[in-house]
Amino acid sequence: MTQASSKIIAVLTAHPGKAAELRALLAGMAPHCRAEPGNLRWDVWQDRVHGERYVLDELYLDAAAIEAHRRTPHYQAYFAKIPELADRTAWVLEAVEVR
Repeated sequence: MTQASSKIIAVLTAHPGKAAELRALLAGMAPHCRAEPGNLRWDVWQDRVHGERYVLDELYLDAAAIEAHRRTPHYQAYFAKIPELADRTAWVLEAVEVR
């Protein structure tokens, strides 16, 4: 991994009755995001205790790749849909000491 790598961790908690729809949206995003030139990893995790909570674990080549990701049609559609499905918190991180 290069020193310039950037990571996004996003936690999404589905609104009541929306967990299945959120899961389908996130799973449907995976192949599109993984195909982006600057994407190194794009994984969806589900909380074992709170099944309505999902975590996106994303790794990009650099900050420019994140910006390119955010301009894609699939990201724009996802971002527009999220408010009706879930509460979302996201952090964009820079590598400090990563193996």
